[in-house]
Amino acid sequence: MNSTKPQKDHFPARRAIPRKLTLALLVGLLGCGAVGSASAAPAAAEQWAKGRILVMPRAGLPEQALAAIASTVGGHARKVGQSDLHIVDLPAGASETAAVQRLSQNPHIQFAELDRKVSAKFTANDPYFGSEWHLAKVNAPSAWDTTQGAGVTIAILDSGVDGSHPDLVPNLVAGYNFYDNNTNTADACGHGTAVAGTAAAVTNNGAGVAGVAGQAKIMPIRVAYFDTTYNECYAYYSTISNGLTWAADHGAKIANVSYGGVSASSSIISAAQYMQSKGGLVFVSAGNNGTQDTTTPTSSMIVVSATDPNDNLYSWSTYGSFVTLSAPGDVWTTSNGSGYQEWMGTSFSSPLTAAVGALVMAANPNLTGASVQNILQSTAVDLGAAGKDIYYGYGRVNAAAAVQAALASPVADTTAPTASITSPGAGSSVSGVVPVSVSAADNVGVTSVQLTVNGTAVATSTSAPFSFSWDSTGVANGSATLVAYAYDAAGNKGASSSVTVNVANATTMVAKDTTPPVVSIVNPVPGMVSGTVSVNTNASDNNGTAGISQWIYIDGALKAQGTGATLSYSWNTRKVTSGTHTIQAVAKDAAGNQSSTSVQVTH
Repeated sequence: MNSTKPQKDHFPARRAIPRKLTLALLVGLLGCGAVGSASAAPAAAEQWAKGRILVMPRAGLPEQALAAIASTVGGHARKVGQSDLHIVDLPAGASETAAVQRLSQNPHIQFAELDRKVSAKFTANDPYFGSEWHLAKVNAPSAWDTTQGAGVTIAILDSGVDGSHPDLVPNLVAGYNFYDNNTNTADACGHGTAVAGTAAAVTNNGAGVAGVAGQAKIMPIRVAYFDTTYNECYAYYSTISNGLTWAADHGAKIANVSYGGVSASSSIISAAQYMQSKGGLVFVSAGNNGTQDTTTPTSSMIVVSATDPNDNLYSWSTYGSFVTLSAPGDVWTTSNGSGYQEWMGTSFSSPLTAAVGALVMAANPNLTGASVQNILQSTAVDLGAAGKDIYYGYGRVNAAAAVQAALASPVADTTAPTASITSPGAGSSVSGVVPVSVSAADNVGVTSVQLTVNGTAVATSTSAPFSFSWDSTGVANGSATLVAYAYDAAGNKGASSSVTVNVANATTMVAKDTTPPVVSIVNPVPGMVSGTVSVNTNASDNNGTAGISQWIYIDGALKAQGTGATLSYSWNTRKVTSGTHTIQAVAKDAAGNQSSTSVQVTH
């Protein structure tokens, strides 16, 4: 796994850090999202997981083709949840860097990267409420008159959560441990419990502290482990990507990742886009290095820097053009062992902002994730230079103003996205597996793009840049017409101009065909699903795929049909009953031989 380290927050070991920290102490505590004790960084050779890398194939790439590509580095690919991201396990002794370099050069691979490590970095009557200056600073009490986050689940991707803490127990829902691959989400480092309390400790219960969204649910997802050599808490790109995908499929609408360097990971960006496609938002901490970060800005995550009681950037907060918003970075919150302590760092400005996002969603459940993000940005208190800047992003988050804007938000988005096929060009001659690139844009945000060939939907991509690998052997030689359809979160659909290409594949003849085609359901795999699910099938035949017809059934009802090697269908699970559902794929070749397969999923 690529490991990420929590932002080195100013975090305590067994007791609360005194409110007034000296500058010298702060300097020693600047690494992860929380400011904590200094420690030596792992050696360079330990900055990524051994024996595996992360790979994103282009949408529509046949399973056999991906397996063949992975085999060029001796690897075996396995899916990350219901997303298109894959972990490629490498043989013993293989070079991870060489494998990434080789696969990155393949035109059918969207990206390949190392699995890097990152480190962790109304009025309530709670006893510590008077010490929680951050609540008044973001106008949370005024927002509470309208909402406290009920109905929204916040996934805390961290070191786990203290499952017995009295200020957290009422809000906890089931989570998962992606470091040990089990359901034990106990806190391995203490960091996750503090982050969870910042976001959603129970409010107005006469005990402890008040979370910003005290009626929201907390989904603990453990992605980190405690490294006894360096006395640090580390996560990996892969555990975080797995966690985001799982959270999106299990109903979380907000996710927080208080670990440094995650906004530079293509894999985590892809997982964040997956959550966006389900109507969710991902919040991450900027870091506590006190320096400018040159990471390229992304719209897939909300990156948060840390401010002090006077709305100045803390000297230890990382800044740069990648910062989206800012928020107080000094909080009293829950701690492991059912206690309470003061913690500092962008590890806490991030969940604070995530919780404001939950308040906005709860105030107006009809808002899309993109609309919630726009509201957070447009209502933030502009600090520093006018407009977005490298220190505060769009400004310091303002809960009351954001909730009011949510209530007054205009009804629906009726503007359709635009799409265009940028390659291959019209009139091109193509064969084999063809890379197809699509450019798509929207006034709010594109959630998915579907590629059709001769009217058959062959693949769906939910992550930008929208790219596909189309198996042209699935159509007869001659003209083939490609059209791309872009969708936004409101369901608006925009079509590209058609592009006609000439298919010229070598053909083979089989005397008498009695062999049925082989069909598989690439996505989804058995497990939980939510939102709009991309159902993707893949078929092959001894006599070529041009003569194959495919059908997709859900609970016995025909949902899609087409010809060729791949078939795609966008299934809106919001319109189906909760429970177990059966997806069946049927394939028939030109000789009439037929086969089928099915998977069961839970919604």
